[in-house]
Amino acid sequence: MSSFSIAALQVELPYGDNRERLEKETARALSRFPWVRMVVFPELSSFGPGLGFAETMPGPTEVRYQALARKHNVWLIPGSIYERVGEDVFNTAPVINPGGEVVARYRKMYPFLPYEKGVNSGTDFVVFDVPEVGRFGVSICYDGWVPETTRALVWKGAEVIIHPTMTGTIDRGQELIIAQANAIMNQCYFVDVNIAGQLGNGRSIIVGPEGEIIHQSGEAGEQIPFTIDLSRVREVRRSGTLRLGQILKSFRDTPINFPCYRGQYEDSPPLDSLGPLKMPEA
Repeated sequence: MSSFSIAALQVELPYGDNRERLEKETARALSRFPWVRMVVFPELSSFGPGLGFAETMPGPTEVRYQALARKHNVWLIPGSIYERVGEDVFNTAPVINPGGEVVARYRKMYPFLPYEKGVNSGTDFVVFDVPEVGRFGVSICYDGWVPETTRALVWKGAEVIIHPTMTGTIDRGQELIIAQANAIMNQCYFVDVNIAGQLGNGRSIIVGPEGEIIHQSGEAGEQIPFTIDLSRVREVRRSGTLRLGQILKSFRDTPINFPCYRGQYEDSPPLDSLGPLKMPEA
């Protein structure tokens, strides 16, 4: 099975405790769209950007969302939460499976400096597998501006990038272009779900593996159910975008050592499995 349905929830939220609202929005979306198997919220949906809400993980908010995923039997990425680790704070997105287990936590690598003050940078790229479907990667908001973050996730086999965002500034238009470019350059789905209301200006975007815009929202709250087909990602990567550029194979096979990168790439079995770079067959 290669098809999989996701609901990206562009919610209108204020500063403060929004956890009950997220629970209600999840229930409402799954009541309307019962075929959905994953629910994704924007960055920092639970409380907004206040560092005073930072919690240890596991902690009460994450446990609450574990119960929510288990109740509805869905994958849940509830945006991100400020995570406290000793004196440090990270912007962290948990990934919860339908059994209520936290299968991964991704710490944002590029806090929006100098604005996102007091937040530490994560160091680990995070991918996770949805059994019998495919491999997903997670990045958060400003990470998307650094193309190496998406490429590293794809190098690890990600076919879908889940990208919670909290943008309320005038550069949202640029982010829409970046989301589309990330999908095109990496032949993957790119799911950029932005917050609305007091915390953001919406305009979430879902992009397919050849750069096609599956959906782009306005600035109001919106539930966005859509279905992805990972067999299409695999075919685009094998045969090329529009049966032309086989960019991941070209990147894999390059003899160039880029001066901006330190060290060597680790092996990439997912990219090796794409086969040789050659003309698509008739």
